[in-house]
Amino acid sequence: MAGLLESDLPIVAAPMAGGPTTVTLAEAVLKTGAFPFLAGGYKTADALAAEMRQVREFGGAFGVNLFVPGPGAVDEAAFRAYAAEVAPEAARLGADVNPVPVLDDDDAWSDKLALLLAEPVSVVSLTFALPDARDIAALRRAGSRVLATVTTAAEARAARDAGVDGLVVQAPAAGGHSGTYDPLRALTSVSAPDLVREVLAAVELPVVAGGGVAGGEDVRALFQAGAEAVAVGTLLLRTTESGASQTHKDALANPAFTETTITHAFTGRPARGLRNAFIDRHEATAPHGYPAIHHLTRPLRQAAAKAGDPDRLHLWAGTGFRAAREGSAGEVIRGLAETL
Repeated sequence: MAGLLESDLPIVAAPMAGGPTTVTLAEAVLKTGAFPFLAGGYKTADALAAEMRQVREFGGAFGVNLFVPGPGAVDEAAFRAYAAEVAPEAARLGADVNPVPVLDDDDAWSDKLALLLAEPVSVVSLTFALPDARDIAALRRAGSRVLATVTTAAEARAARDAGVDGLVVQAPAAGGHSGTYDPLRALTSVSAPDLVREVLAAVELPVVAGGGVAGGEDVRALFQAGAEAVAVGTLLLRTTESGASQTHKDALANPAFTETTITHAFTGRPARGLRNAFIDRHEATAPHGYPAIHHLTRPLRQAAAKAGDPDRLHLWAGTGFRAAREGSAGEVIRGLAETL
C-alpha cells in the first residue's frame, strides 16, 4: 500500500509490550503482507536490537514502538499505603513487593533512540507522550517515518506541531495502556470511527486507527472514517505466535470474565483489561503514578501468571476480546483481509 506503511495489506499488528508481541508473531504477520510492530517497551536496547535483527532476516518492512518517558512522579505516602495494601496479595503467591517507589525509570529512552538512529526501521511509533521535536527530526533524518499515538484531537495537533509523519489514533476501547498524554484525565467513551473523524477534522495527517476491533465490520468502519490502516492487538493475543501467558490466553475465553474496564490499579496508568477481583478490590485506592506502580505490582503479576491465577493478573484486552481465537496469527490477518 502507498503512504505510511510499506505493506501489501493496510492491517497493522499493534505493539503489545510485556510479552505478547514476539519475533514469531512479527514473522507470521509479515508473511500475510500486513505490517508488524515490535514492542520496545520494558526491553533493554540490546534485547530490542536482537529482535530487530531477527525480524530483518524475514524481509519486509516493520516498525518499532517506544514508550516516551514522562515525569514519573507518585505521591510517596499514597504509594506506601498501596504497597501495604497489595502486599498480602503478593504473599499469597509467594512474591514480595518493594515498598520503595522506582522513580528514575525512563525505559532506556536514550539507548533505544540511539539504536534506532544507528539501525533505522521503516516506522517508529511513540506512545505516552511526545519527545523533544529534535528527537523526532533525528529519527526522520535517519529514514524512519515517525507516528505519534494520540487519543484526542488536541493531542493530534500537538503531534503535528512536533513534526511527526502520521498518527496512531487509539480509541478508549483498545486493550492495554491508553496512550493519553494526561493519565489523570477520564477517558471518554468515543467510538474509534468517531475519534478518527475528530482527529482528521483537526489535522491533515495520515492515520492508523484501532481500538475495540473485533472483525471485518469494525475494520470497514475505520476505513470509512478515513483511516489509512487499521491496527489490531487483542485479536492476536490467543494466537500460537503470541507471547501472552497461558493464564492470560485462557482468561480471554473464560465465560467468568464478562467485561473489560479501564484501570490504573496494576500500573498507575489507565489501561483496559478484563475486569477481575484485583481491580474490584484495589481500583478505588490505587494511586496514579507510572511507572512506580507498575514496578510495585510487577512481581505479584508475574507470580500470578506463573500460578495460573487470573484474578491477580493484568488481563489486558480491548472490548472486542470475545472475538480473539486460537490458531495462527496469519489466519487472523487473512480473515480480516477477506473483509476489505
